[in-house]
This record gives sequence, structure tokens and C-alpha cells, in this order.
Amino acid sequence: MIRFQNVAKTFRRARVLDGINLEIGLGERVALIGSNGAGKTTLIRCLLGEYTHDGEVAIDGLDPRTNRTTVLGNIGFVPQLPPPLKMPVGQLIDFSASLCGTDPQHIKGIAQRLGLDVDAVLSRQFVRLSGGMKQKLLIAVALGRDATVLVMDEPAANLDPEARKIFFELLAERQHNTTMIISSHRLNEVSTLVNRVVELDLGKVVLDDKVADDVSLAGILACRIVVKRAEPAFAKALGAWNFVDQGDGLVWEGTVSGPDRLRFHGMVARYIALISDISLNEAAN
Repeated sequence: MIRFQNVAKTFRRARVLDGINLEIGLGERVALIGSNGAGKTTLIRCLLGEYTHDGEVAIDGLDPRTNRTTVLGNIGFVPQLPPPLKMPVGQLIDFSASLCGTDPQHIKGIAQRLGLDVDAVLSRQFVRLSGGMKQKLLIAVALGRDATVLVMDEPAANLDPEARKIFFELLAERQHNTTMIISSHRLNEVSTLVNRVVELDLGKVVLDDKVADDVSLAGILACRIVVKRAEPAFAKALGAWNFVDQGDGLVWEGTVSGPDRLRFHGMVARYIALISDISLNEAAN
């Protein structure tokens, strides 16, 4: 599916990629991790055909630079930083759909599932949307095409918990026939999304490891929390996860998506002295 063979890239005598050798197969969900300057973004740009480089990069046997139109037609890309497009949202959707032969309504439908009221922002410039709105639209554009490769850079960073849950469900619908590369600075943010971890450091692969693939991307956990006293800050935090107060701010119930459970535990841990009981169990989908 994807092959990097002895890929190297130098900027002003600085070796950013130094002999990368990787093969990524269909259905693999790869976390591409590493600190700033490790080479993650440069590797992605080589994959997208944006940079010249030494060595070979191929997607289904095709060089992404010499066969750019064909290759990019099979890639859905979510950048870390939204582009400063002044194009109206409706025009952006129509343009994106025309590039890959997708029905614009399909892109709009995915954006709606993520919680973006598309009809309300069709005439608004993309650059004037909030960070969360931009992220939802970029994800909808990437997932709206019939791509066999998804490349995502911190894709869920600006999403609210409900949108993250829907995002995981959307990925679950594609996990068996799509290769996914998810770039992140921190493994804990993407660990439950992937089944392989590739770490870069100083332009080299320093870790390439398969990980347990026992988390359903569409899995749901039912949670019940009992607190010793009502606490407005904790109530606000639980409200952001769409938890419901079952009585005087002392009992809270809600659901957490399986891949988000570590992030949820991190939030709850800040209030651990307040909690008298907590349960988290798999729920029927």
C-alpha cells in the first residue's frame, strides 16, 4: 500500500529525514509520533508529493510526485493547522467534492454528523469559522471522498467530546478498507486509535511496533460517578462530556467513547478527592 525506501530530505544542509524505510499495509492505523523537529511533517509532505527527496515513496506502486493527481485522488488529508482560506464554506465543499468526484451532500452529511450546522455557515468564509468548526469541516472533506489512505495531523485536537465520539465512529466505518496515518506529538492522545506505532527522532525511525488492537473505535462505555459534595468546576467539566446530573449535583451519568477513555480518566483524576464512587462499563452500541 505505502512504501518508503531509503527516503532522505535535507534543508540547508540540515538532514531532516535520514534513510526512512517503512511499509504500511491496507487496514493499518499508524501513529506517527515524535517531538517537534523529528521529521513527521516532512515525511507526510513527501508522501503527499509536496517535496523532492532522495529515495523512493510509493502508494500502490505510484510515485506521488509524478502521478500526483491520481495519488492525491485516493488520499484524505486533515492538516494540523487549518489553511487561511477566504473561500465561502459552500464553495469550498463544492470545490472539494468536484476534485474527487464526490457528491457535496456526502461531505455535508459527515459535517452534520460531527455537529456542524453546515446550512448556517454556507456563505461564511472558512477563515472566519471557529477552530472547532474548521476542524469538523476539514475532517468531513477528508472522509467525504472515497479514499484508501487517510493522513491526519492531530485530527481531534479541536473537537468537543461528542464530536470526538462521532469522529471515532466515522473512522471505525473505514478501518478495514483504509490505511490511516495519524501524526501526533504525544502517543497517549492517539494510542487507542491505532494498531501500530512508528516513532521518529532526528529523521530516523527509532521505534516501529505493533500494538494491541482490542479497542473498538465505535465502542461506548457507560459511566456513573458519585461525588461527596456538589462542585461547580467538576459539574462544568462533566457537562462538557454531556454527562447528566441525576440529583443535586451528587450523581452523574453519561457515556464515553472507547478510544477516549484515557483522556476521560485524565480529566476525572483531577477531581479524584471529590469522588466517592465511579463505574465504567461497556455499553451496548
